[in-house]
Amino acid sequence: MNPSIPFREFKKVLVANRGEIAVRVIRALREEGIRSAVIYSDPDRRGLAVLLADEAYRIGPAASRDSYLQGPAIVELAREIGADAIHPGYGFLAENAEFSELCEKRGVSFIGPSSAAIATMGSKIESRRLIAGAGVPVVPGGTDALETVGEAVAFAEEIGYPVMLKATAGGGGKGMRLVLEPDGLKGAYRAARSEAGASFGNDSVYMEKYIERPRHVEVQILGDEHGKVVALGERECSLQRRHQKVVEESPSPVVTPELRREMCEAAVKAARSVGYTNAGTVEFLLDPSGEFYFLEMNTRLQVEHPVTEMVTGLDLVRAQLGIAQGRALGEEYEALQPNGHAIEVRIYAEDPYHGFVPSPGRIERLRWPEGPGVRNDAGVYEGSEVSIHYDPMLAKLIVWGRDRQQAMDRLARALAELRIEGIHTTVPLFRALLQDVDFVAGNLDIGMLDRKLAAGELAPERHSEFEDLAVIAASLEHLANQARASGSPAKRGGRRSQWRHAGRRDSLRGEPWS
Repeated sequence: MNPSIPFREFKKVLVANRGEIAVRVIRALREEGIRSAVIYSDPDRRGLAVLLADEAYRIGPAASRDSYLQGPAIVELAREIGADAIHPGYGFLAENAEFSELCEKRGVSFIGPSSAAIATMGSKIESRRLIAGAGVPVVPGGTDALETVGEAVAFAEEIGYPVMLKATAGGGGKGMRLVLEPDGLKGAYRAARSEAGASFGNDSVYMEKYIERPRHVEVQILGDEHGKVVALGERECSLQRRHQKVVEESPSPVVTPELRREMCEAAVKAARSVGYTNAGTVEFLLDPSGEFYFLEMNTRLQVEHPVTEMVTGLDLVRAQLGIAQGRALGEEYEALQPNGHAIEVRIYAEDPYHGFVPSPGRIERLRWPEGPGVRNDAGVYEGSEVSIHYDPMLAKLIVWGRDRQQAMDRLARALAELRIEGIHTTVPLFRALLQDVDFVAGNLDIGMLDRKLAAGELAPERHSEFEDLAVIAASLEHLANQARASGSPAKRGGRRSQWRHAGRRDSLRGEPWS
């Protein structure tokens, strides 16, 4: 431990997020004896995170750009209320180097890596160069942006088809295009740049050799401010829809102890190459031959962090808090091997059998599963209004078993107990997956779910017309309530308030919390 790094005690932390991740962080803060504050937008003023936090502050209207993405306003709010630190969760400003830097300048601890590490790893090209220099295998491809169609054509001919065009900034599948043959390259190049520019404000793209039917396997890492970096094992994240993860598990069904050691060592090298601190994830593509390649590094806590917690017994959010306060990582974080098997499914307010269209509305009935080995990380409760303005993830259902078979059995039992009425969700898809021979056997790759959905292989459960009518009626009522709310005098008035209730003070920028 480096004695020159002082311990910085946190007495209050502002959670700059919403939904289930805000709830998750608030719970960790409470266990640590740290006072929690949370921001909320107008649609979220009765959200579960607002109800659970010690303090809640309105940050703006529904649109993210006017609320959860208002970095300077969030930092100033933290200073105003006496918060020692900001936890960004994931999404929104979690991987925004400018926001992290602003926190540093304004004397508010950012619970995450340094702004320099975020900036370096946020650039796909810069991170590829750095990682390759550290001796970590990368997918064959370029390390420069392709400025013209001509450059793209020439480079594709050099490395051979199929190729993948990728945005140099951002993630989540935006600005990505698979090109199988030369005839499709020019159109894909234009589309990738257009989407990248619209999504990230940066339209530059680069090219990689496309690895056919790979798995997506990632390694959770932690780094403290004393120079210690540890790897906490791998997660299998190959079940994806359009490059967005849907199901995650740990350990991977195909990773051997030897391969685990190699991937963890590579992940630690990657983190050390950028002087990484706090929680992060190094993502790899694992090809059918067993070769793995660096994909990217997520400089934040991951949505799927609970599966690592379930098989290690660690609390990653509390680890984040300790690292941010200057604590050194202890021996409990070293030489970990998975204990049992965990699976997580992401429950979205979407209809998986009608193009995954969002399903806003009121949750009329909600019953979470319970029992041995079952964990629910939720951001909603019975009666919650599901907004159209944000990511439609409602919750994560995580199960643990002594092995993968028991974990799947518990997942089946938990899904059978789960009831969410009033809206459509992705729950029927997970029930169908548990009947799929490839999923059960662990034969996964990143394109498998898309192929099966396109082929109609994951048939939905049959349900009654009455259930359909109930969902439609709830959706219509939700839209009518929104229309009434948008035209209310209170909304147009924009009055200010110092209203206080139950320890929650409204911010100085809008209406009271109620």
